[in-house]
Amino acid sequence: MFDVSKSILQKLELNALNTQSIELFVKRDDLIDEHVSGNKWRKLKYNIEQAKTLKKNGILTFGGAFSNHLVATAAACQKAGLKAIGIVRGDELNKDSNDTLRHCADFGMELHFVSRLDYAARNEKSYHEELNFEFPNYLIVPEGGANYYGMIGCQEMLKETPNDFDYIFVAQGTTTTSCGLALALPEQSTLMVVPVLKGFDSLAEMKLLFAYTGFESSMIQEVLDKVEILGEYHFGGYGKYDEALLDFLEHQFQETNLPLDPIYTGKVLYALQDWVVKNKIQKKRILFVHTGGVQGGKMIEKKEGRHFC
Repeated sequence: MFDVSKSILQKLELNALNTQSIELFVKRDDLIDEHVSGNKWRKLKYNIEQAKTLKKNGILTFGGAFSNHLVATAAACQKAGLKAIGIVRGDELNKDSNDTLRHCADFGMELHFVSRLDYAARNEKSYHEELNFEFPNYLIVPEGGANYYGMIGCQEMLKETPNDFDYIFVAQGTTTTSCGLALALPEQSTLMVVPVLKGFDSLAEMKLLFAYTGFESSMIQEVLDKVEILGEYHFGGYGKYDEALLDFLEHQFQETNLPLDPIYTGKVLYALQDWVVKNKIQKKRILFVHTGGVQGGKMIEKKEGRHFC
C-alpha cells in the first residue's frame, strides 16, 4: 500500500563527531508517506492485512487529541478500503477541536470521545468486550499499534539495511518499535533506546509487551540483553522541550537539512551526539532510525518561531 523504498539509508555528517571517525547513517522512514510515515506504517501494515484476512469492517483504535497514530490509521484504512473508528481521550473534545482530529475526520474516521476515566480502561478485556458489542466486526488495535503485528512490522526497518551497525538509536513511546528492532538485531549490535516519557521503566514495559504477545521469558531476556536505555534525554517528559533542544535542532537542520521534531526524533539525535562525545566512542557504525513525527514538529516549529522541519 505504501512504498517503503522511499525510506532511504542516508549518510549523516555531524561536525561534532568528525574527530571520532563515526560512520553515521539515518533510516528515513519519515519519507514513506506524509500522513502514514515512519513507524506508523510499520505498526499498521500487518494489522491492516489481518483486518482484511479476517474480513473485518475496519480497525478500531485509541489515541489522544494530537495522536499521529489516529491520523495514520484513518489514512491507511481509507486507502485500504476499510472503515476506521477512533476512541479519543477527552469527552470535552470534538472533531473540530484541532487539526489532528480534523484530519482524522477528513480521512473518514468515526471519532468517539470518552472521559479520561473510561480511556484508562482501553487495554482491559471487559472494555474490549463492550466495544465489540457496540462496534461489531472491527479489529481492535491498541494505542500506538502496540501489539504483535506492530512489532513484526517494525522488524522490517532493519531488514531493509545492511544490518551491520554497532549501535542503533531509536525513540521510544509505546515500546512497539524498540521491541521490533530488538527482535531483528544481529549479534554484534546494541539497541540504544531513548524514552521520551519521564520516569518510564523502559525494560519493564518492553518485557510486558513481549509477554503480552506470547514470547517466552528466556527469549525475552536474551533479546533485552542487547538493549541499553538512555533515560536522561526526555527533556522533562512527553511533549516537553527546552531552549537547548530547540537550539540543537535549529543548528542541526542548518547543518544537515534533516527534518526532526522536539517530541521524538530530535531527542534521539541529541542523545546520540551527546552519548558518543561523552563516552569517546571511536570508529563505530551507527544507525539513527527516523520514526517520523515531523507533523507534530511543524506545529511546535510554528509556535516557537524556529526552523527545524
